[in-house]
Amino acid sequence: MTIVEPNKVVPDAASIRQVLGDSLGYLYPAALRVAALTNVADHLTDGPRTVPELAELTGTDAGHLRRVLRFLATRGVFREDESGAFHLTAAADVLRTDSALSVRTTVLLLTDDIYWRCAGKLDDTVRTGTTVFNSLFGSPLFDYLHTDADRETLFHVGIADLSNIEQDAIAEAYDFPASGRLVDVGGGPGGFLQAVLNRNPGLTGVLFEQQSVLDQNRMDASLADRWEPATGDFFAAVPGGGDIYILKRVLHDWDDADSLRILTSCRAAMPEHARVLIIDAVIPPGNDPHPSKLYDLAMMTIFDGKERTEVEFNDLLAAAGLKPNRIIPTPGTLSIIEAVPS
Repeated sequence: MTIVEPNKVVPDAASIRQVLGDSLGYLYPAALRVAALTNVADHLTDGPRTVPELAELTGTDAGHLRRVLRFLATRGVFREDESGAFHLTAAADVLRTDSALSVRTTVLLLTDDIYWRCAGKLDDTVRTGTTVFNSLFGSPLFDYLHTDADRETLFHVGIADLSNIEQDAIAEAYDFPASGRLVDVGGGPGGFLQAVLNRNPGLTGVLFEQQSVLDQNRMDASLADRWEPATGDFFAAVPGGGDIYILKRVLHDWDDADSLRILTSCRAAMPEHARVLIIDAVIPPGNDPHPSKLYDLAMMTIFDGKERTEVEFNDLLAAAGLKPNRIIPTPGTLSIIEAVPS
């Protein structure tokens, strides 16, 4: 008879295999990076190709490329047929450079050294309570990006391409007013603002960003008379007179103190009737998997940012002179936290 002490868990073989398999999980994004860098998906647009053909087109070693593609096929990224040729799948199609919902640049961003090196030092981050990015790269992320034009472009395009997947559904999820002025604070190249303006012809907007980002804006020419750019420091002040202030994927980049500064700037600029829309993940309680719990670790590694629970959002809003009105789920990972002056 096996006697087990109360509350003592006895691991089984399946649990051990899971832990060991997860420990090598970093090889999946590494393999995705290979596929993205070599543009394998682009070369399969017109039909399947053999590995020697792909190796010649991509300038890679055929044997090693086959091993990477074989592994990716186990995750539904590419499909190998009985002859050994590889095909596009729905998951591989979004790695094409000209896909309508391409995430190729986003994959390259999330597997870049600015993420890899920091993730490898997660133990130091947990020990010290602050990101190791500053010590590895010499300055905080956004300051560092100003010194590396290629990485700055990669960062902003990668995030914009990620937003491109979600912004239409988010814009559809909220009942915007028939008229009014939106202020998109830290709105990147304007993809979300454009999605909202396209659906709501009575609205106008302000895209508040750094000049280098505004220079890469994606606003359609047909909206030229309905939006205006504005630059500044959102820690100090944001444009006044808005009816709705939007913070999409902004607060999660910052710790509580800096997030409070941003919200306080918004509150100072808001008329009493105005609203703030915080569009971020809301971490659910319990042990069930949720993408926000993974994103939270990413925020910890390269920023001193964080994903937040509903209670944590409520505390931030109260400190900024705001109060939550409602939380609106969207079809993706993000929710819309609507807040009004308290």
